[in-house]
Amino acid sequence: MFPSAGRTLRITALALSVASLLFLPFAGRFLDHDDPLERADVMFVLAGGGIERWLEAVDLYNEGWAPGIVLSPGSVGSLEAVLQARGIRFPREGDLTREAIISSGVPPEAVTILPGSVDNTAHEASALRQTLQGPDPRRILVVTSTYHTRRTGLAFRRAFAGSGVDVRIRGSRYSDATPGRWWRRRPEIRFVTSELQKYVLYAVGIGD
Repeated sequence: MFPSAGRTLRITALALSVASLLFLPFAGRFLDHDDPLERADVMFVLAGGGIERWLEAVDLYNEGWAPGIVLSPGSVGSLEAVLQARGIRFPREGDLTREAIISSGVPPEAVTILPGSVDNTAHEASALRQTLQGPDPRRILVVTSTYHTRRTGLAFRRAFAGSGVDVRIRGSRYSDATPGRWWRRRPEIRFVTSELQKYVLYAVGIGD
């Protein structure tokens, strides 16, 4: 390698490192990206996130932002499949979440669970796209956690590209995330650093 080329690479690497360090304080706010609320035809709640995602969905339903709630089925582990094959009932995350939502006052007919199994955000987006084939809906409202909103928007808009469906992403109001001070709490440090890596992979088209 020519000396000038090596020097250029070192300077570029240094510049990227400095840029990354300068960006880090703003990483939480970058990942926190809600879309403006508009009435949707379908509300979809991603798996995971504990209580905060489905509790947000209940409030949005009661506020009239969507006529019903569709839940991600989550993933089915190998041992869960064994139990199913043996006829043993073992409630999945979606089943428990649906029961909790109904207990919150949402009519049973307004809460459904996607069939199958999904194990990441991109698969959830693809599963919803396949399930919603046809002229409707025209707008979907996707509910997730604060630091997951940016990547969720990328995954769902990619999955629904060319469909004419307007995708709106909503982070839960019940999240305890502090985007402007994310580095002060260990759980947020883990979430933010993980999401940044996953977002980069999604952005270049190699993330699931």
